[in-house]
Amino acid sequence: MARRKSKNIRVGVYGIGRGASFAEQAAAMEGVELAAVCDQRERPLQEFVRSHPGVTGYTDYRKMLEHDLDAVVLANYCTEHAPAAILALQAGKHVQSESIAMKTMGEAVDLVRAVEASGKTYMYAENYAYMNFTQEMAYLYQRGEIGEFRYAEGEYVHPVSVDTKIALSPTFDHWRNWIPATYYCTHSMSPIMYITGLRPVKVNGFVIPYDPKTPAYSETYQRSDLASIIMVQMENGGYAKLLFGSLEKHYVWYRIYGHKGEMENSRTDGGQLLVHREPWNEKPGEPNDVAYHPEFRRFHDLAERSGHGGGDFFMLHEFIEAIRTGVPPYFDIYRGLQMSCLGILAYKSALNNNMAIDVPSFHDQKELAPYEGDNWSCDPADAGPGQPWPSVLGDIKKPKKLRDKVAKRARELRPDWDL
Repeated sequence: MARRKSKNIRVGVYGIGRGASFAEQAAAMEGVELAAVCDQRERPLQEFVRSHPGVTGYTDYRKMLEHDLDAVVLANYCTEHAPAAILALQAGKHVQSESIAMKTMGEAVDLVRAVEASGKTYMYAENYAYMNFTQEMAYLYQRGEIGEFRYAEGEYVHPVSVDTKIALSPTFDHWRNWIPATYYCTHSMSPIMYITGLRPVKVNGFVIPYDPKTPAYSETYQRSDLASIIMVQMENGGYAKLLFGSLEKHYVWYRIYGHKGEMENSRTDGGQLLVHREPWNEKPGEPNDVAYHPEFRRFHDLAERSGHGGGDFFMLHEFIEAIRTGVPPYFDIYRGLQMSCLGILAYKSALNNNMAIDVPSFHDQKELAPYEGDNWSCDPADAGPGQPWPSVLGDIKKPKKLRDKVAKRARELRPDWDL
């Protein structure tokens, strides 16, 4: 391979749907070079490449891994992240992976071992931990402003219209149509871990079943449940309640209780931070309640121009800094798997009378051993004896007439897909 003329960190992005924002961020970041992109859809891939001179496009991921790259950002189908990450690590690339980290607990074991064997940086891309108010909450917590963690709530509620649902998941077995309601949990969990520095150790899962009265479910290919609640015990004995799914009002909301106070972002103005301390915990003359819109304490102007409240900028920035310095990012392989596995374990809990299940640390080989080769999965491609349905109600049937109607609408909404 010819010697490079540039010392830039060369990045490839797998998946240019959600991955387009990563690609644009990489292309604009100093010291970073967007070198390659990969997508199975030929038309949008070529359109992206034409608008980004010098970037090479691939429809074959393995071919992209042969490109001269330092790192790969995985924004492909979320249930295919672990195999893609392992291939990249084996090819000598650093990896940043979008949600979720893995489809099965067996994949989690394979992934942590691949990271450890590679010596490369792995970062779990969780943007909600890096929004301005969550970073400010982390700053306040680390200064001791509300004391030691006792309880938290994290909500990521995201309803969509029928057309949006079909456009996002236009094929019958697209992952969004069958993934269990507990699995997409890290938008709720990650800020709590990032703010407090604590990890989950035990989980109980609860599921609000598939709802035929919700059009985005009854008039689409959707076959999993409406929403879920996960109760998580943290390592210091405190608890967190996570809520996420398709209930009927969009919320991104976090509340943290310490032994000296409480803080949360406003439900009516999501960017506003509210901090409360009781008068007996305050010095004379200090206010009990403070409300303000925090600014990023670093890179404010750059972050404000990126998506997800600045989270997209900080995700890529932290990844690149980890590559440059060799210091693991906060959401390394271990914390990434601790978050992601909550979804799988919580669904097992929900199917077993909401029983409590221990969360492995992923550092200890003894804790990994029970999950070796565990392929418990709701993916239709894995269907067979002992495998669960994606709904607690069992097999959700979709009549042929409805499937034909959805297929027709999908072709109208997504002409870039080979349907």
